Amino acid sequence: MSAPPSTVAGDPPLRRRVVVRGVVQGVGFRPYLYGLATELALVGHVTNTPEGVVAEVEGNASAVARFCDRIAVQAPPLARVESVHHQELPATGGEAFTILASRTDGPARTLVSPDSATCADCLAELADPADRRHRHPFVNCTHCGPRFTIVTGVPYDRANTTMAGFPMCPDCAREYGDPADRRFHAQPVACPACGPRLRLLVAGGDDVTGADPVAEARALLASGAILAVKGLGGYHLACDATNDTAVSLLRHRKARGDKPFAVMARGTADIEHLVRLSPEERHLLEGGARPVVLLRRRPDPSYAPGGPRPAAGVAPGSPDLGVMLPYTPLHHLLLGLPGDPDGARLLVMTSGNVSGEPIVTDDAEALERLAHLADAWLAHDRPIHVPCDDSVVRVCDGEPLVIRRSRGYAPLPVPLPLPVRPALAVGGDLKNAFCLGQGRRAWLSAHIGDMDDLGTQRAFERAATQLESLTGVRPGTLVSDRHPGYRSARWADRSAAGRPVARVQHHHAHVAAAMAEHGLDGTRKVIGVAFDGTGHGDDGAVWGGEFLLADYDGFTRFGHLAYVPLPGGDAAVRRPYRMALSHLRAAGLDWSADLPCTAACPPEELPLLERQLERGLNCVPTSSMGRLFDAVSSLAGVRHRAGYEAQAAVELEAAALHAPHDDTTAYAFTLHPPEGDEDGAVRADPAPVLAAIVHDLRAGHAPALVAARFHRGVTGLVRRMCAAARERHGLDTVALTGGVFANTLLASACAAALREDGFTVLRHHLVPPNDGGLALGQLMVAARTTNTD
Repeated sequence: MSAPPSTVAGDPPLRRRVVVRGVVQGVGFRPYLYGLATELALVGHVTNTPEGVVAEVEGNASAVARFCDRIAVQAPPLARVESVHHQELPATGGEAFTILASRTDGPARTLVSPDSATCADCLAELADPADRRHRHPFVNCTHCGPRFTIVTGVPYDRANTTMAGFPMCPDCAREYGDPADRRFHAQPVACPACGPRLRLLVAGGDDVTGADPVAEARALLASGAILAVKGLGGYHLACDATNDTAVSLLRHRKARGDKPFAVMARGTADIEHLVRLSPEERHLLEGGARPVVLLRRRPDPSYAPGGPRPAAGVAPGSPDLGVMLPYTPLHHLLLGLPGDPDGARLLVMTSGNVSGEPIVTDDAEALERLAHLADAWLAHDRPIHVPCDDSVVRVCDGEPLVIRRSRGYAPLPVPLPLPVRPALAVGGDLKNAFCLGQGRRAWLSAHIGDMDDLGTQRAFERAATQLESLTGVRPGTLVSDRHPGYRSARWADRSAAGRPVARVQHHHAHVAAAMAEHGLDGTRKVIGVAFDGTGHGDDGAVWGGEFLLADYDGFTRFGHLAYVPLPGGDAAVRRPYRMALSHLRAAGLDWSADLPCTAACPPEELPLLERQLERGLNCVPTSSMGRLFDAVSSLAGVRHRAGYEAQAAVELEAAALHAPHDDTTAYAFTLHPPEGDEDGAVRADPAPVLAAIVHDLRAGHAPALVAARFHRGVTGLVRRMCAAARERHGLDTVALTGGVFANTLLASACAAALREDGFTVLRHHLVPPNDGGLALGQLMVAARTTNTD
């Protein structure tokens, strides 16, 4: 034991109270401070509180100063220190430094860690026959494992997690109480003696678990079965990704259409022959968040014949393959440890639900809702408190582009450039995620889903209540989209309970989200290029090809794509040939039988569509860039019917990647100046683009060439419009936002062209460019304040 602090170097002792805020609970922070204080011969104590970790340290003044200086610098790997505040207190003496029981008084203000992939130390134990956790599917420590999905309250202690029902065995309790152990105060600590435990079930809920449920599950997967596998944030549906029959059956049962599946591989060695893999992509795959990473396929993977090859039905028509690596011990066991019998080397891992419904988390519900989807259930008895789908990320120009922000990222807050009043922004109806904000923090929810399903709406409400309880934010304002029919907006109206409900225009919110994540304070407007499929416009039209001059206080519509009719609303979205025919008619071009979109339209539908367009029946005007991509995809003969959102655009991008590299032609839009235009905006007319495509098709040019020239044409449009906006308004910062900019071919080309012209370009990295990031922008537009709440 070190000498009492009052005797060190003859100096009077100094005592300080230290408050550490951030992600500091459930990540080994108290044992870290214990070790630091003991090393420096300080006495005192540390505890978890609702506002963070609070320590009191006493000893030599220089040692106390070193303690404070080292807190953030040497923090545990999963910790994120946002602030360290300390104040002097009267010295009280003491004999040691201790960890006190958590305090539960006061409002919750601490941050909860996301779930994190199994660390290297735990993986070594998993594979070591001499270790007592050998092959235990729930091995974890303070540096890895479940966090957000098991939390039921704060402070983060075992009693406030779904591990509360698993009393620790003597061995686990000893590790938990040993400051020198890696599991000191690791709340999810577990072993084979104290649980949780796996079970293998068949239809009807009968338990067929033998000596090793994992071995039985691997055998079922190898035989072509579809398994429902309980993960961290919900159930997956899994099958052997190399088995054509199994993949086709899963796609049919799940009503998946042609939407790509993600695959899970043991390691990068099993996918390098299939995809191009940059250092940044490898880092994402192997990091603690373990998202699905969208990787560009190699044009010919046959040079590695020994490597596993996914079935053709895994991701038909997609230029990318979505890949993730195992992030739980159970995943590692399913794919096989060294020395295990051969099994599936690639697994389809898709959300456990019918397409459009929320992910299943409850065991009884899984047996019911997944009964027609799965042949067996690999379940366990640790409850999932918070549903959390897999995150989806891709890399664009060496930087991450988040497509879906969920497991591994939620509920980490996004720092805000300006303070906001306590508010709840409810997001949109597609790819819904909501946002709680207060002060300079915005907490985005995990991915909720599409709000047209009643189950998703119930999941939204539960998630909002749970995040409010974790953050302590009590929203005084609700914020929604201006679309009068959005279910999220209706929920806000029903739930207001006397609180004001602010409404924010869809594309303004997209631009504000990009501004916020880049730390812009809004004192200077940006040129917002907001390209997506659907957004309610202030004039009642469907917007989606917008050039806005925007700050947080408002926006001016500088330019947009010229309006064309959207024949039949959602019918046109599902049948891109309808958009192609609408665009042709608007451009004054005939529906000639030699055009692919005309041939794709059923003969009996053509005259009906023509009358519909002539009379304007159910034909809301749209300026949507997403719908223009659909139209060109069908006109070029790439995709005429869409089985999932943006399928036509995804396949058009895929086609463009195969165009000859020596071709540099770009289709050109005509720009009509605002004079005489009712909305005072520049109109970008795609009629010349459509005419040029028709000419190229009749000249025998391949769809790939048409696709590439169209992408270059859109890039040229962005460049010209931004140049015009700078010339007239002196603005030099451009925000590229909206779901169309998930297209990395387009996003990369636009960013390069704009930077060449001297613009500062903002692209999304922290939140999705699609509607999954909408709520952040809604919050910033509606809830700003000059006060620091």
